[in-house]
Amino acid sequence: MAVQYELRPGQTRLFHELPSGLSMEVIAQESDSKSGGDLNPPLVFVHGSYHAAWCWAEHWLPFFSSHGFDCYAVSLLGQGESDAPSAPVAGSLQTHAADIADFIDKKLSSPPVLIGHSFGGLFVQHYIANMRNKQSTERDGLFPDVEGAVLLCSVPPSGNRGRAWRFLFTKPIAIYKAIRSMAFKGFQTSLPLCKETFFSAAMEDHLVQRYQELLKGSSRMRVIDVWQMNASLPAPVPKSSVQILVVGANDDFLLDAQAIRETAEYYGVPPICVEGVAHDMMLDCSWEKGADVILSWLKGLRKDQR
Repeated sequence: MAVQYELRPGQTRLFHELPSGLSMEVIAQESDSKSGGDLNPPLVFVHGSYHAAWCWAEHWLPFFSSHGFDCYAVSLLGQGESDAPSAPVAGSLQTHAADIADFIDKKLSSPPVLIGHSFGGLFVQHYIANMRNKQSTERDGLFPDVEGAVLLCSVPPSGNRGRAWRFLFTKPIAIYKAIRSMAFKGFQTSLPLCKETFFSAAMEDHLVQRYQELLKGSSRMRVIDVWQMNASLPAPVPKSSVQILVVGANDDFLLDAQAIRETAEYYGVPPICVEGVAHDMMLDCSWEKGADVILSWLKGLRKDQR
């Protein structure tokens, strides 16, 4: 990264070697307290486009580790401090999910909860759809079991096409801004556009500017080929009993309420919409709101499995 993220107290930066020989950055923060045999599941955080592991390290890793969870935030290949493959794009749904699976298989001793944001949510969906699938994949690997999955402001199972068409006819200015911001990286040069794309109106400009600089350096190459991705969507509904939480943000500029409902209906769960936060819920000025929702669900998840 052009601007390296300075870790918070208690955090470490690891580099997990993948079967390809490339290294994947992982920012880890262990639980502040261990309670004998009654341990919480580890949490594995997966970022979306133009982000990296640092976006979780700012607030949510300290928050969840203080509540008894070991936390691991990965940077997908070509993002953050991870190695970049010699290809036009960083990977595919299959390869990114397989990289996450390899880390879980080799480094974690118990099934984690996956937490995916934006496009990271789509990678998590692909992961859980392929758990215990012993048929050939690009890596010929297995996807270890997980205890649950959180889809946070996630791209829906059908991708972004439905949202794009809705916005084209109902919010033409918004879709123009979204394309300018994301496809043409306008968020990197315009502070107002960066703020509108990712953050709440109440977010202080000096924080937006700080995160804008980190976002600029987070992605050295496209995380995925969207056209190739669309050919493999929607992801098959998982046949496993994985519990899924779908969370949206009321002030999300990139994903509307219908996109969040689509994801929730696909997995047969009720969506939760958090008021007063925007797309980057984990960095927004009211980041605690989303964290509290997930923490409450995690506590219920542990009760259900006892």
